[in-house]
Amino acid sequence: MKKYLLSLALMLLSLASFGQKNTKVVGTWLTQDGDSKVQISQTEDGHFKGQIIWLKNPTEEDGTDKLDKHNPDEDLKRRKIMGLELLKNFEYSEDDEEWTNGTIYDPKSGNTYKCYMWFDGNPNKLQVKGYIGFSLIGKKVSWTRVIGDA
Repeated sequence: MKKYLLSLALMLLSLASFGQKNTKVVGTWLTQDGDSKVQISQTEDGHFKGQIIWLKNPTEEDGTDKLDKHNPDEDLKRRKIMGLELLKNFEYSEDDEEWTNGTIYDPKSGNTYKCYMWFDGNPNKLQVKGYIGFSLIGKKVSWTRVIGDA
């Protein structure tokens, strides 16, 4: 009986540590230019997404909301940047300790890229790499975790 309880406790402990690794990307992140904050959350199906929740300059000079004017889809050019979901469909890869198979949308260019994210030891610096085709070619940036207020 003691062996059974010990095995069960070890199994629960390993599941808890997996869950912490899996979700440590969840939170609010200041992007590389310091001009926006992205809230990363986990969806009901276990994937991860990220939505813009703050902009340093949320409006145009005339006071209207900034819109997704660089989007190649004419219908989407009218959507607001604030609230825009720019990270989609990320899965956690336990083997690589990365969030993979997702996409990132760049509202400054209107382009969507394949993307993956990881930590290089510092849990408050998220490495984000967007690329076309091969992951060796692309752009890597660092986002900083926002502690306290979102």
